[in-house]
Amino acid sequence: MWYLRKPNSMDKVLTLLLFLASLDTFSQTADYSADRIAPALKSRASAVIREMTTTVDMRTPENVVISIRKVITVLNKNGDSRATLYLPYNKNTAIKSVKGLKYDASGNINGKFSLNDFRDESAVSNSALFEDDRIKRYSPAALSYPYTISYEYEIRNRQNLIIPDWYATPASDMSVENSIYTFISKPADEVRIKAYHFSGAATEEKEDKMLRRTWRVSNLPAIRLEPYAPDADDFLTRIKIAAVQFSYYGHKGSYTNWKELGKWIWEDLLKSQQTLSEPVITAIRNLVKDATSDLEKARRIYEYMQKKTRYISVQVGIGGFRPFPAMDVQRLSYGDCKALVNYTQSLLKAAGIASEYCVVASGSRKRSLDADFASMDQGDHVILCVPLEKDTVWLECTSQEIPFGFLGDFTDDRLVLSCTESGGKLLRTPALTTAGNLLRRKAILSLDKEGNVRGKLQTELSGSQYDDYSYIIHKPLAEQLKLLKEAYDIDNIDLSNLKLSQKTDTLPQITELLELSIGNYVPRTGNRMYLIPNAFNKLGTIPEVRNRVQQVYLNRGYTDEDEVVYQLPEGYEIEAKAADQSITSDFGRYQFSIRQDGRKLIYSRKLVFNSGIYPAAKYAELSSFFSQISGYDHTKVVLKAN
Repeated sequence: MWYLRKPNSMDKVLTLLLFLASLDTFSQTADYSADRIAPALKSRASAVIREMTTTVDMRTPENVVISIRKVITVLNKNGDSRATLYLPYNKNTAIKSVKGLKYDASGNINGKFSLNDFRDESAVSNSALFEDDRIKRYSPAALSYPYTISYEYEIRNRQNLIIPDWYATPASDMSVENSIYTFISKPADEVRIKAYHFSGAATEEKEDKMLRRTWRVSNLPAIRLEPYAPDADDFLTRIKIAAVQFSYYGHKGSYTNWKELGKWIWEDLLKSQQTLSEPVITAIRNLVKDATSDLEKARRIYEYMQKKTRYISVQVGIGGFRPFPAMDVQRLSYGDCKALVNYTQSLLKAAGIASEYCVVASGSRKRSLDADFASMDQGDHVILCVPLEKDTVWLECTSQEIPFGFLGDFTDDRLVLSCTESGGKLLRTPALTTAGNLLRRKAILSLDKEGNVRGKLQTELSGSQYDDYSYIIHKPLAEQLKLLKEAYDIDNIDLSNLKLSQKTDTLPQITELLELSIGNYVPRTGNRMYLIPNAFNKLGTIPEVRNRVQQVYLNRGYTDEDEVVYQLPEGYEIEAKAADQSITSDFGRYQFSIRQDGRKLIYSRKLVFNSGIYPAAKYAELSSFFSQISGYDHTKVVLKAN
């Protein structure tokens, strides 16, 4: 549901369950010997799905039965987790039956299990206050490999608003012999279906006043994990289904597109939750009465909300989709993302400022809602859009520290659903740009004749680099120093006199000032010293990949600018150094230079790394780009005493 949470919450687990699911009658005489698995399906695989069928039977909007049978052979220890079965349940989801068998490597039955063998666990996240989601979990105990497990179970949902996606390949390290997905509904039931990366078409047949749609796949090998690959949803075979007429926790509605879905969310989930008392309205109006612009009013209200509230996951109100009322947040001073957004929207409304409640798919890897297929399950978080006369401000309401108007890489540059009185609409959040994701560093260091270095360092970070660093700023000084020492990762480095300052506007920035010393940083031989001038920002290499399959996906660009000035020991000068270099590629630009000015050695480096999507064949060029930069970043300067 829409709250900031870990991927093991109820809807994610149900999606995983369907990844692993199956339904078709297992033959009592089927041969599940591991030797019968084709060699191509064992390659790169930790487990092999022998038979997998999932049937979703939408009998009525309040009665959707998911019947599952699966046979999976685990080839090695890494595949144990693929044989683990998770069965989620709550007030709206019931586990009706479970049974299973165990087989040895030759395919002989050597055990069985039932629901009594499952562990019952909470599915509540650590930050949750009210949630009733639970999980039944069964993990087979393996004594030897390979082994085979067969599952058969049924789950009944009292809603059809969310029909979990079906994935033909559950995970990259799994291969599939045979997999079938069947969706059953009445012929008159309106459903929307979208197949992703599925060749062919579903078969359809009517029987007993039911329409059965079936998708089949077979002999799918495990997928090789490739560096800088797109999100798995961009290439995995999957099916999405959404019912036009739906029921969810007693709430009914219909939609065929994002406009209609956003309208229902506003009318049914939000509108009634935004009432504030007259004293609160008066207090908010007094808070902003002398503000000179709507932007300043919005800033004051946002900062008021941040100081007053804290984030806690609260999954109440039609399965976690409806925020609890604004007055409850005012009274209790906590809420989850949807409650805090709804509360902030209500406060802004009291000051005469319109805003829009927006559903987003969150995460550092950018994920947009599918513009062509509306469904309730695509978003997992809520943010607030404030369209002002001269600009649009976006607000992340779950953090007490994030600056006003800054989203960060958790929700930047993606399509989100704005839910308004006039209906839903897709908006794109602002992008953190390559130029704006800036690290600018300058170091003034002294090198003594023993090879020790000491001096001062100043680093400014903005955009996504600010976002990556911001977790440090509110920690105690001792912990800050510990984290920075780990981040710089230089032998014998000591940090002191750390000062962190923060500019908190819509383009926030952190400035780090510190003093440092690095013992024995520069090796010596006779009257020569061997200095790697780039002490703080070396790029690593990436593996070579032959016969690349997936596109090259560079999620977010950035810019690094470094200057390191060394005061050389008395009598030393540069004897040898690498020539200045400049590299230009589709992936970005890199340059460095080394020069001597009196007793100063000045090292300058700049890397501009672009985001983008490139053909698979370009990966070799990307690997070469990294390799060249890494080599230059480790270049040495030979210093010789006169």
